[in-house]
Amino acid sequence: MIDMHAHWKPAEVADALRARTKEPRILRNADGVEVLKMPRMGEEALATAFDDVDVHLTRMDRQGVEISVLSLVGGFCWIEAQPMDVAGPLCRRVNDQLSAICQEHPGRFAAFAALPLTDMTAAAAELERVLALPGMIGAQIPGNLFLTRDDAEAARPLLEVANRHHAVLFIHHGPRPGDAFPKVGGGTDNARRRNGTLDMQASLSSVMVTLCLTDFLAPYPDVTIQVHNLGGNIPYEVERMDHRSLLDTPDEELPSSRFRKAKVFVDCNSFGPRAIEAAVSLYGAERIVCGTDGSAFGVDWTRKALADAQIGEDAREQILHRNATAMMARVVRAGEREKAAA
Repeated sequence: MIDMHAHWKPAEVADALRARTKEPRILRNADGVEVLKMPRMGEEALATAFDDVDVHLTRMDRQGVEISVLSLVGGFCWIEAQPMDVAGPLCRRVNDQLSAICQEHPGRFAAFAALPLTDMTAAAAELERVLALPGMIGAQIPGNLFLTRDDAEAARPLLEVANRHHAVLFIHHGPRPGDAFPKVGGGTDNARRRNGTLDMQASLSSVMVTLCLTDFLAPYPDVTIQVHNLGGNIPYEVERMDHRSLLDTPDEELPSSRFRKAKVFVDCNSFGPRAIEAAVSLYGAERIVCGTDGSAFGVDWTRKALADAQIGEDAREQILHRNATAMMARVVRAGEREKAAA
């Protein structure tokens, strides 16, 4: 298994967390012990609050994960939305450490960069920089940047860099700097279900419509796009899209055909066998990769879902590792093309 969706909690942001006055932050509890307090979550002792490479490798070995592609966990993505004098150094520190992990454990890790998103020119420059570092294959970008084609215009500098290096952009549900997020307040009934499933999947569906049913990606044929959680609800809603298209715009190519032709990859994080079967039917197995969120529970769940899905052994092998291997092999490190040309 190659896990293309493995989130990471880096200890390199600890000092910044101590300086914060709102969650997530590090504070001292009633016993005077430092703890990490996350939004809508309890307190966690610092000893377990950040990810440890040796612990992660032990779990990977136990569960048969060959490679984990690390990305910043959502609760830590606040670093990307800070003013440039804060976001720039924090993102560089995180990215340099992710690359160091890849170098120290060759063949076991790759990583998506964190980018200072309050300044897209600076974000593009950081993506250019990290693509010269060992193990870095692209960047993680918040889904709200792609909810509509107009929203996506702001991301063009990142697409241009990624396209030049054949890099991977991992689009993950999340806010742009300044967005109100999450959509549903913590006092609402079933807030976690509404935010973590209903709103997330609807938002990812909108991302897929932008990427697959417009011409936005046409200028970037060499970038690889990955959207998590099967690209939202598209595998279940595409038949209705086709029906509406036949009624409303009968001369237009059917959405199902356009989704199938698009080059956007999706991962199967958190979904079961029936959903994976629907995704294979729509996108094709060649467009799906493995994802687990980087948790022990996620690996067990995903392995069982793929084992139980009635998709055939070849499709299963494509999803488990072959597609991801091809995606990562395409990445061109900064400077490599120039060396080859010389």
